[in-house]
Amino acid sequence: MTDARFSELLDRVTRGERFLVLRHGRPAAALVPATAVTEPVPARSGMAALAGALADWDGLDAVVDGIYAARRLAQDRAAPALG
Repeated sequence: MTDARFSELLDRVTRGERFLVLRHGRPAAALVPATAVTEPVPARSGMAALAGALADWDGLDAVVDGIYAARRLAQDRAAPALG
């Protein structure tokens, strides 16, 4: 399917049409208006979600600078004896 064809389908979906996408004759996905979706969108998880959340934090630079400053002053502990 071309991008133009997919774009046309999306335009039709926004006007209320619904499409069922089949794979090997079996339903694989549905194109429906976003307002028709009743299940909540799952929350993002993992490091990418954290990075996205931190991107809008105005004080992030100050916090990161504080972490680096604290790390420069830290003294490493001796490795434990494992024997």
